Amino acid sequence: MQVRVLYLGMLRDLAGREREVVQLSHGARLSDLYAELQQRIPKLQDFRNAIALSVNYEYSDGTAVLQDNDEVALIPPVSGGKVDEDSTAEISLPLISDHCSLVGEPIQTAAIVALKHPEDGAVAVFDGIVRNHSRGRRTLYLDYTAYGPMALRQMERLAQQALANYAIRDVRIVHRLGCLPIGETSVYIVVASAHRAAAFDACRWLIDTLKKTVPIWKREFFEDGAVWADGESFPLEIPRAGGSGSASK
Repeated sequence: MQVRVLYLGMLRDLAGREREVVQLSHGARLSDLYAELQQRIPKLQDFRNAIALSVNYEYSDGTAVLQDNDEVALIPPVSGGKVDEDSTAEISLPLISDHCSLVGEPIQTAAIVALKHPEDGAVAVFDGIVRNHSRGRRTLYLDYTAYGPMALRQMERLAQQALANYAIRDVRIVHRLGCLPIGETSVYIVVASAHRAAAFDACRWLIDTLKKTVPIWKREFFEDGAVWADGESFPLEIPRAGGSGSASK
């Protein structure tokens, strides 16, 4: 059988390619594939405890049994790392789920806040804005890219978890991709609930978790060059290629 392998972020440069097709025996597991990739690209061993793996847009551990034509992605820490500049060009925006969306145009914040109902006593909003400085330098603009289908799926999962774990009525999460000038909204989260405490708690949990688990990367452009934002470590529940963490499925 064969599987399609994607190298995301800095791993594309490490591998010297964006994607490839790998032949495996039937019944092979994700760990077997990763062992094969390490033979082909020995430098992967230096990153094994920082790389997460996904199968068909779901984080997976090494025990996952692969099927013919599965798509396997090697994912560096999110919010940072060099990303394939063509990744957003390969998806048609917007991508929309029940509570979330990825957009390529300015986020229409007023329309999102309008989700409030008469039974709501509070609406908490997180408005992530492109600021004009970072790392002690003046920022010109930011560029966001994503592993689109997986990013949307992970965002929707966060929304569903928030609805299940907090006393809230509704939630919306919108993230923008592409080049954003200073002052533009990059991510917008709205949580509606009967009481303010639940809305505040859910909103804080959503943005903090999104920044660690959703495969979206940011590049910062300055007057004297550009850098990729430092990625945060994956949470423990997301398995690493080197065996750290536990399965999240």
